[in-house]
Amino acid sequence: MLRHLALIGLLSLSVFPSMTSWADTAAVEEVTTYRVDTDTQQQIAKLQTLIQSDIQILPQTKGEIRAITEYRIKNKTLELRSLINNLTNAPQVDRAFLIPLINQQLDFLQNVSIYLDKDITTLRNQLDGTSLDDTLLLKISGREFERDHYLKAELQTLNWAESLSLDVGEAKTRFTENVIQRADRFESLVSYTQTELKKAVDEAAQAGADISAEQKTRVINLKERLDQNSTSLSTAADLLDALGKDTAKIKQTLFSVSGDITQDVLNFNVASNLIEEWLTIAKHQALDNGPSVTFKVIVFCLILFLASLIGRIVTQVVSKAVSASKLNFSKLLQDFFISLSHKAVFAIGLLVALSQLGFELGPLLAGFGIAGVIIGFALQDTLSNFASGMMILVYRPYDVGDLINAAGVTGRVSHMSLVSTTIKTLDNQRLIIPNNKIWGDTINNITAEHQRRVDMVFGISYSDNIEHAETILKDIVAKHPKVQSEPEPIVKLHTLGDSSVDFVVRPWVNPNDYWDVYWDVTREVKMRFDAEGISIPFPQRDVHIYQK
Repeated sequence: MLRHLALIGLLSLSVFPSMTSWADTAAVEEVTTYRVDTDTQQQIAKLQTLIQSDIQILPQTKGEIRAITEYRIKNKTLELRSLINNLTNAPQVDRAFLIPLINQQLDFLQNVSIYLDKDITTLRNQLDGTSLDDTLLLKISGREFERDHYLKAELQTLNWAESLSLDVGEAKTRFTENVIQRADRFESLVSYTQTELKKAVDEAAQAGADISAEQKTRVINLKERLDQNSTSLSTAADLLDALGKDTAKIKQTLFSVSGDITQDVLNFNVASNLIEEWLTIAKHQALDNGPSVTFKVIVFCLILFLASLIGRIVTQVVSKAVSASKLNFSKLLQDFFISLSHKAVFAIGLLVALSQLGFELGPLLAGFGIAGVIIGFALQDTLSNFASGMMILVYRPYDVGDLINAAGVTGRVSHMSLVSTTIKTLDNQRLIIPNNKIWGDTINNITAEHQRRVDMVFGISYSDNIEHAETILKDIVAKHPKVQSEPEPIVKLHTLGDSSVDFVVRPWVNPNDYWDVYWDVTREVKMRFDAEGISIPFPQRDVHIYQK
């Protein structure tokens, strides 16, 4: 209680100076023609009254009420300082009014520092040293974090004083030394907390599913402490930058904790220190672990080489097996098994090689499983193509080299993967079609059968001899070398059209000879009909003109 009463006295004097000191200060100031307006003076006086009121009730508060009271004092002080800042940076300055206010702020901030020091000392005295005391350490970090705000305010106040030509050189020197000591202390604290956090995380990872609540709480508290301590160290670095001090070492420590690449890392000193540290670490690692790492890398590369070699051997064995198999695999399915065998062997070899480098295969495979589920949701269309590709491989509606009509495209199948089929059209265009487009549509395999019928229609005039024309057509079809005798070609009178008598000619040929037979027979029919005097009618129209 005595401590709080003494603090009230200190804070009160810093907010409300005696009238005598104010008058004395004003007496030595030069007479100025500019004075702060009455409204601003009243606003400042009101804020001082509110701050004083909260300071008086602060000793009687506890817990959250105390935190709220401190919060109010902090906010009202910010409002007061904002007004002072505006007055200090105004084109015309009332020095007689501002100098006492700035002196009050310096006294107030000094007393706040004493208040926080005593509070932190009380918390430190509660540490018994027999347990981790994370809660108390977290509270201490929180109070130090609170001090950062007032340190920034103190530097700003000293700059105000300098702008009014007040002699604060000694105060600024003390402030600089205080910040340097604070930065040094927090630099060590950040490094220590980071090390403890790493230990706690390693212990939690080793515990796995058996991790205790205490271990979880320990990790969370250390993370929060590291964040608060890093923030305090960053604030100290900013203050020292403003004071023109070298902060390369501090920023190097901050970078090692957060890994954030900011403009500070572009600073030559910071960058050179980081590079020097990394080179030193690399040198020690090379000397200490170089031989074992080199051996592991050699084993890793050797395993991959053997896996690739074994994959080729397995590929050859599988190729011979599927080719000689009585199951009559399609060419597409054979290519699939051959490609899959090599990739499977190499994947197994890669996992074995990674295990030699120290990777845990269990978590790695579990990670692949989780990634597979995520990728599955993201690539639903691709998986649909994959499923369609598997159905095509199983049911074999076509094979490599077949002429097909699918997905509105006609051409020969040149290649197929699990997600797409490559087709070369008859005019030699290469089309890559997703498998689900093909499987979800009608598939017309033109070359699947060994025989194909050529359907042709030829018309003669009504005045021509039907038997003679029929004999010519049968002779032409029978003499063509690519027309098959079985089944027997069909030559029949089919329809009596509007201007012609139409015959159907339907020989059977090898699918690859379809167009050769079609074109040859059509040409021969025209030549023979012309030679035998048989006319091929074509639509004609008579136009009659009547003149009125």
